[in-house]
Amino acid sequence: MSGHEGFSLAVLVWCVLGAAVLPLLFFITAPYGRFSRKGWGPTLPARAAWVLMESASALTTAAAFALGDRHSGVALVFFVMWQGHYVYRAWVFPLLLSKGARPMPLSVVAMGASFNLVNAYFNGRWLFQLSPGYEPSWLTDPRFVVGAALFIGGLATHVRADQVLRKLRSPGQTGYRIPYGGLYRYVSCPNYLGEMVEWAGFALATWSLPGLSFAFWTMANLLPRAVSSHRWYQAEFPEYPKERKAVIPFVL
Repeated sequence: MSGHEGFSLAVLVWCVLGAAVLPLLFFITAPYGRFSRKGWGPTLPARAAWVLMESASALTTAAAFALGDRHSGVALVFFVMWQGHYVYRAWVFPLLLSKGARPMPLSVVAMGASFNLVNAYFNGRWLFQLSPGYEPSWLTDPRFVVGAALFIGGLATHVRADQVLRKLRSPGQTGYRIPYGGLYRYVSCPNYLGEMVEWAGFALATWSLPGLSFAFWTMANLLPRAVSSHRWYQAEFPEYPKERKAVIPFVL
């Protein structure tokens, strides 16, 4: 088996694992944020937890880029796209969290960091070491153009949804409130919707199996959590808007 074949097989196995995890996450919700609960071991402050968990992806991808030999202009665009998301998730988002954010179990941080490391390794290894390379003309290919537009739109949706949630609380306030405005008019979790669209766009823009696997894993993680969050809002707030869906407008 060649190195390329072994790599592709590993990515396919990773996808199969994601397919197995997807249904389980409709019954087991990760214990952080509004779903925090005891019994998951020692915890870390929320800001430190998010930095450790998300930095794994940014640093792994940076290492893959530095050690690889695919440094074309297109490869650099993909690197900037990936890092643009994870600079926000690893260093901007945690700093914007309120000081009262609930701590996260260390076990969840370890699982999240491992997940990010695997996805970053697969995508970084492909884009910067194993791929046949992307010609400059790829930047005008419809797959890249549409994919990049989805990525940018998804990231903007994700960041905007986080901003709306932060503004629900004044300094010193705790507890949860019903978010309104923007895509919150249609779904309970536009932040998750944005992230799923984002990585679907990246998969299309790179036209790669690792990109597709990450998009699938993102959906496998966030779709069940969005459904759980939607049900939580409905149970917590009797006045919660009945027309809202969980994550896909008018559908789910």
